[in-house]
Amino acid sequence: MTEYSRMVKGFFTSTGNAKAINIPFVPDYVELQNKTVAAAGPAASVDFSAYWDSNMGSGVATMLAYNAGSVLIADFVASQGITPFQCGLSLQYGPQLAVASTTKATGTVTTAAPHGLATGDVVILEGAGGWPQILGVQFTVTVTSPTAFTINWNTNQANYADPGALFVRKVLCPYLYLPGQNVISALDLSGANVKVTTTTFHNYVLGQEIGFQIPAVWGSTQLNELPNNTTPGSPVYYYVSSIQSNTQFTCTALSAGVTALNTNQPAAPVAGQSFPQVVAVGDVNSGGFPYSGGALYPSPTFPTFSGGVPTINGPAIQGAFVNNTSQGFIIGAGAGTNSAAILVGSPGDVIFWRAFLHDGNF
Repeated sequence: MTEYSRMVKGFFTSTGNAKAINIPFVPDYVELQNKTVAAAGPAASVDFSAYWDSNMGSGVATMLAYNAGSVLIADFVASQGITPFQCGLSLQYGPQLAVASTTKATGTVTTAAPHGLATGDVVILEGAGGWPQILGVQFTVTVTSPTAFTINWNTNQANYADPGALFVRKVLCPYLYLPGQNVISALDLSGANVKVTTTTFHNYVLGQEIGFQIPAVWGSTQLNELPNNTTPGSPVYYYVSSIQSNTQFTCTALSAGVTALNTNQPAAPVAGQSFPQVVAVGDVNSGGFPYSGGALYPSPTFPTFSGGVPTINGPAIQGAFVNNTSQGFIIGAGAGTNSAAILVGSPGDVIFWRAFLHDGNF
């Protein structure tokens, strides 16, 4: 039966990196066609078409691809294939990728195989060893090569050594609520007011009301919402006075008398370790901006500083939280097991896709 099935289609130009497709449902079947490869004809190590069914499991795909001899063959993508996602429930992660090496001087992570990430993606580091001070922290990455990226953290410190068994996972939908909680990677106290750098996009706007939650071992506790934990009084909040980038802003907190943030934490992992955070002080759960005429529902965009994409949320009080309701599927940059063809195609390839949710699966 197809009476209640859902179907949607579209196309995009590949960058060679994983591509997230937002649609109104979570699909159970996806088809891909590489128009560029079809038009060009046989070529070495390129994909022609692919499909995924939910019964295969997440993160895989079957593929028709040309091998090194330009012969069309059946192929299988065992990792970084097609992955469905749905925000708003819990954090979801991509496959675990092994880290080959790190460069502590620049905060560079090099993976053993192509990572398929794009600048702006969010990852976590995990494993039994290596950089335990920041395991589990979400980082917005800057990609420097198909197997390398940098994170927004000062790893060039005495307590950071070359990692042992270290892995990286992509956070498929990092912003369950926006602007959310932001881990602080640096505080600049050289000016009159405190300048904050976060590990991921902070998604703050000018005039945003914020508060700090910094455990004592990290220093800078003078900024905390409740500076006196024994006899707490009214919370101390500040406002965003200027925004320098998606990961940096200045607030109205005075820097005088604030001790330095100490990110050079001991290497020994601590169970349940808390990180220094800055959080929005929201007052309407649905988020949004005050209505001022024009478009009926002036939706907020994220990230807020540059490159923002509108949400579906309607008008409300500026600075409040916004629920993230994104869902759909991710086309990964995994390679075939029988060829070197990449599922998402090469940069410039035009990829057509169709996604389905069949009767009985919603």
